[in-house]
Amino acid sequence: MAEESAALDGLSSEEANKRLLQFGPNIVKEERTPSWFVLLKKFVGPIPLMLEVAIIMQFALGKLDEAVVISFLLIFNSFLSFFQEHRADNALMLLKSKLLVQARVMRDGHWQLLPAQLLVPGDIIHLRMGDLVPADVGLVDGELLLDQSVLTGESLAEERAAGQSAYAGSTVRRGEASGEVTATGQHTYFGRTAELVQTAKTASHLESHIFEIVKYLVILDLVLVAILLGYSIVNGIPLTRIVPFALILLVASIPVALPATFTLATALGARELAARGVLVTHLSAIEEAASMDVLASDKTGTITQNRLSVAKLHAYAPYSEEDVFRFAVMASDDATQDPIDLAIMDEARKRRVVPGYPRLRFIPFDTVTKRSEGVFDLDGKIFRAVKGSPERISDLLNPFSDISPEVEQLAGTGCRVLAVLAGEGEKIKLAGLIGLQDPPREDSAGLIQHLKELGIRVVMITGDTLSTARAVAKQVGMGSVICSREVLNGNSLDDLSGCDVFAGVFPEDKYRFVQIMQSAGHITGMTGDGVNDAPALKQAEVGIAVSNATDVAKSSASLVLTNPGLTDVLAAVETSRCIYQRMLTYTLNKIIKTLEIAFFLSVGVMVTGVFVITPLLIVLLLFTNDFVTMSLATDKVSFSHRPERWNIPALIVIAGSMATLMLVLSFFVFYYAHDRLLLPLGQLQTLIFVMLVFTGQGNVYLVRERNHFWSSVPSKWMIISSVLDILVVIICASNGMLMKAISLEWIAILFVLVAFYLFILDFLKVGIFGYFGFKGISSH
Repeated sequence: MAEESAALDGLSSEEANKRLLQFGPNIVKEERTPSWFVLLKKFVGPIPLMLEVAIIMQFALGKLDEAVVISFLLIFNSFLSFFQEHRADNALMLLKSKLLVQARVMRDGHWQLLPAQLLVPGDIIHLRMGDLVPADVGLVDGELLLDQSVLTGESLAEERAAGQSAYAGSTVRRGEASGEVTATGQHTYFGRTAELVQTAKTASHLESHIFEIVKYLVILDLVLVAILLGYSIVNGIPLTRIVPFALILLVASIPVALPATFTLATALGARELAARGVLVTHLSAIEEAASMDVLASDKTGTITQNRLSVAKLHAYAPYSEEDVFRFAVMASDDATQDPIDLAIMDEARKRRVVPGYPRLRFIPFDTVTKRSEGVFDLDGKIFRAVKGSPERISDLLNPFSDISPEVEQLAGTGCRVLAVLAGEGEKIKLAGLIGLQDPPREDSAGLIQHLKELGIRVVMITGDTLSTARAVAKQVGMGSVICSREVLNGNSLDDLSGCDVFAGVFPEDKYRFVQIMQSAGHITGMTGDGVNDAPALKQAEVGIAVSNATDVAKSSASLVLTNPGLTDVLAAVETSRCIYQRMLTYTLNKIIKTLEIAFFLSVGVMVTGVFVITPLLIVLLLFTNDFVTMSLATDKVSFSHRPERWNIPALIVIAGSMATLMLVLSFFVFYYAHDRLLLPLGQLQTLIFVMLVFTGQGNVYLVRERNHFWSSVPSKWMIISSVLDILVVIICASNGMLMKAISLEWIAILFVLVAFYLFILDFLKVGIFGYFGFKGISSH
């Protein structure tokens, strides 16, 4: 069909420009937050606000040094997080870049190529095989075979003719047609789905975990500060001395470097995943993937190949299955680019099947007759091979033969069923049936089994029929309980807990499934490739877009796979669980040190009447302990075989047990230096500072391994950072930099004492972790 045959004049350029102003460009706008606002938000939150209050109070009290140091910590945290997330966003934009889509448009009475974004309602456009439908179109002539899998999730292409609609985002697999644009941009089916994407939102659990940790620590410190203030009033200690100390004590309880460490660890994890074919677009998804216990997967293009193949053959006497297939080949042609013809011809090449006779003519599939036909010269006789819809092709049979039982049986296995007829001239007979399926990917069954072994429940959610979903689920080992979309209308988890597969669902149903799972406390993942998957991808804590996903799906997802299939999902889960173990070590170490320092300093003042360490040295501890231990982000760890969950109360109890044991050493060193050695206050404070640095560094290696510390080797960056940290502290302490000088002899003795004590403590640590059964603690 020629374009010029379309009896449609289209719009004038003047009218098109008016409508462009009225309806806007034919694009689906993405909501993008300005970079400056993203950076500004980094200074808002529980930890930033606490630090900002501390900075203001330090300035008010004239403590300029402490205020500057805390300001640096705040700025470092915020900018590190901002730049890492900005880098991930830029990588996604690069991934999405592609050539501008062009459309054939009737403007000013003649056909012309224009950018698709300039289309307006009322435009007349022409579509051909291979085109991406650029807007919602009402067809006025011609016929099309449309692949709508990215919109509906169904793998089978659908016929569209005059009077029907073609939706934006579909791909023309066969045919030509002209039509009038009925909707553009946000008003298309594609655009409405994108709007649902923008309303989808999931809260990150990371910030709530951090806040809960801070809450416990600050409550403890507030109690201690209140007691300390009461003590100072009773004993006549001026508030000008005690308030700065109390303020710094509160700052010390805030895990200042925790957000930066999380960001650094996830950024390193993102780089590792990129090397393994996974692009991380939201860093929080790495932390969430460690806790993911439900993974909902789309079928078409995700579990399956999104490509039809011959699955079953059924022959009627006197023909064999080989005859049936050969006749189907004779009724097919690669040139049509029909998915069914391509599937049959691909299988023919594998089986090396050829028609064997000269072909006189070929009649492609027709939407009216619902069949295709090949006509051959069989030794001077006309031989016909026909394939098509069983319901329509039976009209050719004489006498009529009821094949509906066999058709239903094949359809029940998830196949699209075609009848095959063959014979000379008008003496055409039923030869058999051929069933086609979108087969599972070769790695799908193994992947699903592996995910189950990691404690993740895998369910399939698809727009395909119940029979198709059941067949695919059986092939990949997903379970036998198949549910329809009506089940998703329930409001409780009980309605969904027994379902392995959900079939016949709409985009909002996938979105609803994720919401129900989240409301029940599950950390939910969603995989998909099409526009229909995008809202659920955005809503899920871990949205995973496969390599051939649409731009909308990739924009909505937090993880984008660049290699075919879902195998790289395993890499994401394993890497995230390793990161969880590193962050668990950091958090546990921070809680232990905070409890130790808070009790030690508070009780030390009340028992001895002197400040066992200066406010400036407490701030320096934030660098020597908190920021140096950021090297934990590079630690060598193993991943757990179950989903991880933050158990903050358990962490507090275990950290309290460990801190109590550390306090024994701290008070011993203080007592011996203060009462036996009679060190001057300045040197005593330096000695205590050095001890806290040594125990802080040693404690990292103590808790990083849930068994004895020698059971595994830490990363080289951890060792290097610890060695450099200790050397810098020794140099400062021995030379009186920022503190009173003490002898290298005392530093060496203190180092040996701390090392020996921690060695003994390691045996008690193993018992403590063992007593709690590693719940919420260990990956080993």
